[in-house]
Amino acid sequence: MPTHSSSLLLEVESVFAGYVQDLDILQGVNLKLAEGELIAIIGPNGAGKSTLAKAICGLLTPRTGKILFRGENIAGLKPNQIVQKGMCYVPQIANVFRSLTVEENLEMGAFLQNLPLKGLKDQIFHAFPRLAERRKQRAGTLSGGERQMLAMGKALMLQPSLMLLDEPSAALSPVLVTDIFAKIKEINQAGTSIVLVEQNARKALAMADRGYVLDSGRDRFEGPGPDLLNDPKVGELYLGVTQVD
Repeated sequence: MPTHSSSLLLEVESVFAGYVQDLDILQGVNLKLAEGELIAIIGPNGAGKSTLAKAICGLLTPRTGKILFRGENIAGLKPNQIVQKGMCYVPQIANVFRSLTVEENLEMGAFLQNLPLKGLKDQIFHAFPRLAERRKQRAGTLSGGERQMLAMGKALMLQPSLMLLDEPSAALSPVLVTDIFAKIKEINQAGTSIVLVEQNARKALAMADRGYVLDSGRDRFEGPGPDLLNDPKVGELYLGVTQVD
């Protein structure tokens, strides 16, 4: 169970969901996230990790089950309605406007805000100095790591209470992976709760307060990140002694 706070921010209860009728990728998934927590969702390819993220943020409507955000069942709401409630989603690909500059991307991220944008942008540029250096550069010319930072910065312009990150380290070099994970930890420590869907299981579990191991659309293991990392069953089945991180 969450230990950060008695206040649950997100609860996924017995969710079944898929993209084709009568073919559920998620087979009754359960998950809890407390205010301020960082949880990691790991598992083999095809386990349903990204499908779960899409169901939580409204890109996929569950066939059955509940998704509670601050106690309200948001299953079936449109993504923009969920965003307005304080949740943001950073997809693995197509997560920035490539033809726009870094600064214009941040402004697009704040489309729901009625606040002056300069203060919000300044906060992002302070958190991501590399973006500040490239503020007038088109997003399509950025490196993979810089684009990932921009995608996170764009999401943070909405000042969300919950950020869902889908495979943020995908296709990045080991050095950039370390940078991205450090930024994710900083964002969490600054007060944003995070659900991290990640193939890099070792790094994700080492950083997470708690982790969930998905397999065949079910939550097979759950517990503190370091405990799962050191669990022989989890290691044998999902981390693999030959896995390269």
